[in-house]
Amino acid sequence: MPVFQLSRDIIFPLPEHAEPDGLLAVGGDLSPARLLAAYSQGIFPWYSAGEPILWWSPAPRLVLYPGEFHLPRRLARTIRQGSFIVTADTAFREVIESCARIRTASGDGTWITGDMQEAYCRLHELGFAHSIECWQKKRLVGGLYGVSLDRAFFGESMFTRVRDASKVALARLVEHAPLADIGLIDCQMTTDHLLRFGARELSRHRFQEELQKYVREIRPQKKWRLR
Repeated sequence: MPVFQLSRDIIFPLPEHAEPDGLLAVGGDLSPARLLAAYSQGIFPWYSAGEPILWWSPAPRLVLYPGEFHLPRRLARTIRQGSFIVTADTAFREVIESCARIRTASGDGTWITGDMQEAYCRLHELGFAHSIECWQKKRLVGGLYGVSLDRAFFGESMFTRVRDASKVALARLVEHAPLADIGLIDCQMTTDHLLRFGARELSRHRFQEELQKYVREIRPQKKWRLR
């Protein structure tokens, strides 16, 4: 199948036209309007510095339903011990910068380029992107961020500087989900790590059905506050 070249119009091809590896389109921009249109259809940008913007819709799709989250006993004990102070939407830029910095330092490379960071910080300012932060002694040691549309949260990346910090952030995201009326967490790519927490794969058709169920309107949200 061809990879579609996007125009200035904010229009995406149907996800079913994606290549077997999930690549769907190239070009366009990272404006809030285009990003929101993409996520509402299960499409997200993923590319390296020096490349054109690449848009993806992989299948199968890994998702996590909050009610199916598996909390390991050791992690539950860590949470009860209060090893971390956990907040939401207090350090979005620091979280996304840390996600990029740690991947680069590990030699993995990162898709979270400077332009991507600015684009998602803009979504955060507009009320469409959120972060969970884990702190120890006022130091940011872990967290995650993603895009929230209606009742779906599209996870983008997470990081950790100390053991279990990113896992605690994920657990608190799941705990907060009912309060934010989130019924679906999109994990994008399948990993053994997320499968152990109860995530499961959906076919492209099923995932698109779930999007229609959980994303019915696109409206900004207030900053999250954890209880």
